Amino acid sequence: MVMQRRILKHLTNHNILSTEQYGFRLGLKTDNATYKLTTEILNVMNNKLLVGGIFGDLEKAFGCVNHDILLSKLKFYGISNKDLTLYQSYMDNRYCRTAIYNDSEISNKVLNWAKVRHGVPQGSVLGPLLFLLYVNDLPKIINKTSASITFADDTSILFAHSNLIDLKNIHIVFTNLNKWLKANHLSLNFNKTIYVHFTTNINMSVKLKVGFNNNFITSSSYTKFLGVTVNNTWSWNNHIDLLMKKLSTACYTIRNNKTCLSVSSLKMIYYAFFTWI
Repeated sequence: MVMQRRILKHLTNHNILSTEQYGFRLGLKTDNATYKLTTEILNVMNNKLLVGGIFGDLEKAFGCVNHDILLSKLKFYGISNKDLTLYQSYMDNRYCRTAIYNDSEISNKVLNWAKVRHGVPQGSVLGPLLFLLYVNDLPKIINKTSASITFADDTSILFAHSNLIDLKNIHIVFTNLNKWLKANHLSLNFNKTIYVHFTTNINMSVKLKVGFNNNFITSSSYTKFLGVTVNNTWSWNNHIDLLMKKLSTACYTIRNNKTCLSVSSLKMIYYAFFTWI
């Protein structure tokens, strides 16, 4: 906790953290990132420009952080000497193992201890902040020709151009993104990364093949952004349909159990189903 507070104070005093990053930051949450995405897209549409978005999903991001690269970035951001040694000690000589326990002692399996060579400690207070520093320079690679919105390891890129030919420059940005990820020992999950072309014309269909090294991402009419389903016409129809299904399931569960459960138990079901929707 002390290390987290000290490094956060340093980052805040020197305005180091990227303004495009909304994850694990005081006063910022998913609502802020969603509002930023909505505002950016609607502004582009109002100016009658073409806009497309890549919604990226990083593979095992927190577990792939390279310690040497992270330490070099900490040094770049002004953390040096004894402070840097402290963070090196924090990450070095960590071990983990997998244990599987069943009712029968005969089937219990415990693997040998293995040294942790990559990643930030999961479930720690400091781990998420170290990850933010690890990816802090990513928006600078993207923002030269586009706009980025990141929430921890969720990276979204928006492109706006006056014609379809210029919009195809998205390939250049996508290539630069993947080169940066490779240099930092990270990678995209191409199966879960989505491209959406936003438009006010429901009859307009623009499909671009966006890829890198013969790996292509899916082009879709909608995607999920931090729990909110957005579609290409920005009508919220897909989000409403999904929400109605979840609400229907929650109502059915409460209705079927109201005769056999107490009010307090029904309230527990209500909070379990409704509050996360």
